[in-house]
Amino acid sequence: MSAETKSNRLIVGCGYLGSEVARRWLACGASVWALTRSPQRAELLAAAGLRPVLGDLTEPDSLPHFDAVDTLLLAVGLDRKSGHSQRQVYIDGLRNLIGSFDRPPRKVISISSTSVYGQSAGEWVDENSPTEPQAENGRVCLEAERLLCEHWPHASILRSAGIYGPGRLVARVDQLRAGVPLTGNPHAWLNMIHVADLAEAADLCSQRQQSGGVFLASDDRPLRREEFYERIAHWVGAPAIRFEALTAEDPAAALMNKRCANSLTKRELGWQLRFPTVVEGLAGLFGGVKVGGA
Repeated sequence: MSAETKSNRLIVGCGYLGSEVARRWLACGASVWALTRSPQRAELLAAAGLRPVLGDLTEPDSLPHFDAVDTLLLAVGLDRKSGHSQRQVYIDGLRNLIGSFDRPPRKVISISSTSVYGQSAGEWVDENSPTEPQAENGRVCLEAERLLCEHWPHASILRSAGIYGPGRLVARVDQLRAGVPLTGNPHAWLNMIHVADLAEAADLCSQRQQSGGVFLASDDRPLRREEFYERIAHWVGAPAIRFEALTAEDPAAALMNKRCANSLTKRELGWQLRFPTVVEGLAGLFGGVKVGGA
């Protein structure tokens, strides 16, 4: 893959978030390439105006040589149907991808996760908080961050909270409407970000004059798990929510209980959230119209 202009951009992981960023970049007149291992997915990407590139992160021989990428977005998710572990995709796959570049991209934006923070007593965390993840997914994400910065120290890393948006909550809505009990600690803090706001943060990173840095991408107000699902239930007309009883040994009672502060990201990127809290986000999604054909 090569290009003649600095508007040449590559998305690795053109899924839920990557597609949102791609639409913004295409609207600005950029040439947007997208790596995919699926010929069927390649056809869909091409129909959307992107330039698909076939290759599999876990198979280095399948990757082309990238020699003129201005901006790279890494938004890789784990496809559990692939049979690969998170470590194989996030660590080994990243190492394979880095090796496929003849020269580094001018700008690199990588989507990481707030799971790199191990705090679990409701503490506030920001970009300067210790990263001592308790769960394996957090350890893998942190290792991927370090691998990326070791090779490309100019990379900008966005540690994303839980992503929600159009089409993302259908399974939960069905579960709530059926009255199925929810898992997890109802009193634990949740940190959320609407996909449109996360895409905006990624786009702003691509526009920065300076490169590098770690940014926490979460909305303005963490909320309790119980409140989050109560609000969804209200919008879709589901019955009162119920949570399964937690045991003392249940790891869900200890993990995922922190509050994420976004002030540095807003200040450094000039980030203005379209959906500052889940209240506005869910209203924008449902707007009183019941999903699922109601």
